Amino acid sequence: MNSSYYETLDENFTQALKLYEQEYTHSELIELLNCGNIVQKQIAALRLDGIYSNNDAQVLVSNLTGQDGKIREAVSLRLNEFMSDSDMLKFFQSAENYQVFLDAIIDINANICRNVISAISNLKADSEFCNIFCQKLTVLTFDLLEKIEKFDFQDGKYKVNKEVFKLYWCLETIYEFYDKLNFEDLKQIILRAKEIDEYTIREKAAKILTYKFEDEELADAKIELQNDKNYYVRRFK
Repeated sequence: MNSSYYETLDENFTQALKLYEQEYTHSELIELLNCGNIVQKQIAALRLDGIYSNNDAQVLVSNLTGQDGKIREAVSLRLNEFMSDSDMLKFFQSAENYQVFLDAIIDINANICRNVISAISNLKADSEFCNIFCQKLTVLTFDLLEKIEKFDFQDGKYKVNKEVFKLYWCLETIYEFYDKLNFEDLKQIILRAKEIDEYTIREKAAKILTYKFEDEELADAKIELQNDKNYYVRRFK
């Protein structure tokens, strides 16, 4: 099948309506997700009634990155729903998915980032996932910090905003998995993030510091951020 849209908007609408009205088996919806076009994949994701095998999960997760935004957002929405179900969660606990999840938490669409972080938060009890994913998350976060620390924020360039956006969502993910990271790595991330000129990054550092850490430097950092010039940063207590 063609991986793009149909030729016209009218045809897209007609085919979308047909997909909603027509009855499909579970296996047919999985097949549409696997090799359909944009309209077919989007609606197939929304029509799925559940995930019942490792293959189902792999096909769904494979559409979380590298696809049109409409597909990615629909998939992230259903991923969040399915991974919240303990009976379906087990099908997503495959090492093949970890890098995809990492890539998806820094999607250009904030709704996708939010949905995926919420979804993978259901894997906190999976030690294998936490060990591997959090190591990858730590490396990515340090890499972004290094890049952003070299930026001149007065430039207001797209590249700056893009990297800051990624770091923002990495820090939001760290907030969920803070106790799964190596403490010294976590500490350095917070101490470096609080120095970033962009207030949204300091805000995330302040949010992580709402957890109680028995560390003098982090205690000082918390006080510093509670006195930040920006309200959204200092509101965290």
